[in-house]
Amino acid sequence: MNDNPLEQEVASLLLSLKMTISVAESCTGGLICHRLTNISGSSDYLEMGVVTYSNRSKIEILRVPERIIKEHGAVSEACVRAMATGIKRLAGTNLALSVSGIAGPTGGTPEKPVGTVHMALAWNEDIKCWKYLFEGSRSEIKDQASEEALLRIREKLVEWSNDRSLNDSTTYT
Repeated sequence: MNDNPLEQEVASLLLSLKMTISVAESCTGGLICHRLTNISGSSDYLEMGVVTYSNRSKIEILRVPERIIKEHGAVSEACVRAMATGIKRLAGTNLALSVSGIAGPTGGTPEKPVGTVHMALAWNEDIKCWKYLFEGSRSEIKDQASEEALLRIREKLVEWSNDRSLNDSTTYT
């Protein structure tokens, strides 16, 4: 097992691939960006991070269509897709991550209980989404969501790194 913290692995991969990332966070409240910026030299790969906690900020800053929030809610695949697209466009990065969820202890419903977290990773014209149901306290849910987000970023970057070593391609799909 690698002794480097996950954020160091992500940083090394972003730097070796000469890629940039932007992050739009809601329920994690900036924790993902905090972890990414714990690495010296993070300005070489992290272009922008925003905490769009309110629905209004998602609509005004990230241009999430209001109808998505009305029809699906802020904690939904549709919303994180729009958030990832919005931050990628705003920052002009190769890769963009978004996350929205219910960290609790209040705010859960039978349909979306506390611990429900959606995230999306966008690149080129592609977006991949995940849905999780984390357990624990508010801070534990935030920690789990940030860890999972960094794992998903690392997973995609490793895939690209392996593809690149096979064919030295500069197109990331």
